Amino acid sequence: MSLSHSHVLLLAIPIVSCRSAAQPQGPAQRSPTPRAIENVVRAETVARGLEHPWGIAILSDGRMLVTERPGRLRLVEKDGRVSPPISGVPHVYAQGQGGLLDVALDPHFAQNRTIYLSYAEPLRDIAGTAVARGRLAIGDSALEHAQVIYQQQPKVGGGYHCGSRIAFQNDSTIFVTQGERFSYRDRAQDLASLLGKVVRIRTDGRVPNDNPFVGRYDVKQEIWSYGHRNMQGAAIDPATGRLWTVEHGARGGDELNHPEAGKNYGWPVITYGVDYSGASIGIGAVKEGMEQPVYYWDPVIAPSGMTFYTGDKYPGWKGSILIGSLAGSLVRLQMQDGRVVKEERYLGELGERIRDVQQGPDGYVYVITDNSDGRVLRVVPR
Repeated sequence: MSLSHSHVLLLAIPIVSCRSAAQPQGPAQRSPTPRAIENVVRAETVARGLEHPWGIAILSDGRMLVTERPGRLRLVEKDGRVSPPISGVPHVYAQGQGGLLDVALDPHFAQNRTIYLSYAEPLRDIAGTAVARGRLAIGDSALEHAQVIYQQQPKVGGGYHCGSRIAFQNDSTIFVTQGERFSYRDRAQDLASLLGKVVRIRTDGRVPNDNPFVGRYDVKQEIWSYGHRNMQGAAIDPATGRLWTVEHGARGGDELNHPEAGKNYGWPVITYGVDYSGASIGIGAVKEGMEQPVYYWDPVIAPSGMTFYTGDKYPGWKGSILIGSLAGSLVRLQMQDGRVVKEERYLGELGERIRDVQQGPDGYVYVITDNSDGRVLRVVPR
């Protein structure tokens, strides 16, 4: 069982108290844990037969690129036909939570056909999160000229907490979210390590001159923010250009953050969760100089992919953050002035792990389900 997600099973039974007496207290806003709403939206199957799909990128013509964690990239046609694996994808470390992870289209994909992939990159029996870019060949059957533009250092053992999502700013830079690789959580506070960090790079892998730690010889200059656990969701707010992320806590303490340049988000010194054993982690939930989450979940939702909804297919959803929950729902956060003013959950009747969520060019929301017979689903109003 995945250590990062073992806590998800706790949601299948009534929860009286799974917390120690020393439950962290602090000023951050806590989810009220609403029940899933029925008869508002439903899911239509677009495609099936995908093995643990992890990331989805939707082309302007409605076709979709979908990653499978074991290391395959496929094209899903509008009629649901799934292509053979696209060749030229980098070799991945497909163990535990590691493998082929996110896929993202270059902002100028229509002109250059460039895509970006994040994945667990192997080196003998160790691995680290990496990002590669390549050109989708005419005919869509191959990834050409694949080039690694980012490598997490150090590479370490184990297949847990690799992250990872890719988000593009409007200035030709990329945010990459990563995990702290579970057994190495103290490295999230180490600025000489890239574990447990959001990094910001240019599309060719170079470090932007305005990154917060540029010029410090003792710091990895790709770092944007630090003190993160395992970020599996990232999106840019189209209204503000601000980066937002979601990350897994341990038992309790899943977080919504908007990571800012040079700031420390606390893991594992502060957290709203406790360890899987029930033991406390760190010093509590608050420490001067460390940032509070915008919002946190306890019990957890096990958050994964996320997006900002900009369409008009669902009344009241425009401007909301949509988050895939591995605990089995689609979570909608209604935002106002950077705060969550309402949380709603949908698709609980599916009982499936929702790994990624994206908006299509048709204005509908599409999600993928993470299992051995994973599906692409279109979310439609009832």
